[in-house]
Amino acid sequence: MQQAIILLMVLVAGMGLSVEAGLLGPLGEQVGHLSATLSIFLVGALLLSLVLVFAPRRQLGHLFAQPRWMLTGSILGPIYVIILTIATPLVGVGMTMVGILCGQVAASLAIDHFGLLGSERRAVDAYRLQALVMILAALWLM
Repeated sequence: MQQAIILLMVLVAGMGLSVEAGLLGPLGEQVGHLSATLSIFLVGALLLSLVLVFAPRRQLGHLFAQPRWMLTGSILGPIYVIILTIATPLVGVGMTMVGILCGQVAASLAIDHFGLLGSERRAVDAYRLQALVMILAALWLM
């Protein structure tokens, strides 16, 4: 049951990314792509800061004690949002999201297969490769 709830949350989060792309594209055209990206991170940081104030177990003190390579993921967020903001008005929300999904699945399969970034190794089988091929086909068809 817990896994079904988590998968539902992941599905809703994915839908949220499409809504975000739909909002960011026009916003980026109006105020500039970097300004739109900054607005997303500022509002998100403010909301998360408010949540952390009331969180029962804050562990921010441990954040900078982690290996530096773990903190490089924070660089990828703004890059992702800038690309999302630029691409969406040009190719549409659907193609942008399928392209992102294709990249995510390809990278995820490599990370799982080789156990990269501290994740557990999970061998890539024919079914997973077929899923990636189908996503590539969807991108081509769009």
